[in-house]
Amino acid sequence: MAEFETALTSEPVTVTDRAEGSQDLEDKVEVEAPRAPRAGGRQALVEWTVIIVVALVAALLVKTFAIQAFYIPSTSMVPTLQVGDRVLVNKLSYDFHSINEGDLVVFRRPPGDATANIDDLIKRVIGLPGDKVFVANCRVYINGRQLAQPYLPSGWQAPGSPYCTTWPGLLPNPYTVPQGSLFVMGDNRKGSYDSRYWGPLPMSYIVGRAFIRIWPASRFAFL
Repeated sequence: MAEFETALTSEPVTVTDRAEGSQDLEDKVEVEAPRAPRAGGRQALVEWTVIIVVALVAALLVKTFAIQAFYIPSTSMVPTLQVGDRVLVNKLSYDFHSINEGDLVVFRRPPGDATANIDDLIKRVIGLPGDKVFVANCRVYINGRQLAQPYLPSGWQAPGSPYCTTWPGLLPNPYTVPQGSLFVMGDNRKGSYDSRYWGPLPMSYIVGRAFIRIWPASRFAFL
């Protein structure tokens, strides 16, 4: 008698030889096909490298064309934004809708701004193209309408308040915003170097709209 072993059971299987004059007996032994070898360490390394590279490229594309985080380095937007806050900026926002009064916009530093070592600034949109901006008694008027400023703390109307809007006299008052430009101010009116000093902001300088404060976690909020 002959003995065979199968990969399925690892137990000996006996096959009876054909005896002379006896009925033929066929034993069918099913043998498992050999398994493919497992991926080695080199293949796993290649797979993880591809995953990491794809993730980095995706993150770079998102940062370049869609969403980018910005750090707040100054007090010009206090109390809305404090030094050290981090905000997310939607770079595609204005591809889908117009800029609105009150938006917080991040923009490249315009030629008239002398702020050193800062490439991008953040301010609030006060006047849109064609608007007539007028400042009197701490208040801002747009086309004769007093601008509601709910983002400023109570008492901002007092002349001694840091949030009282003043006019330095470098531009006419009232001032008409040119087409293709915006008039922007920081919320910390006495601590902000903005359109009142360096003039209108060309809309082509806009990077995007700040829409959420993500850090610190205790101050997480939509803007």
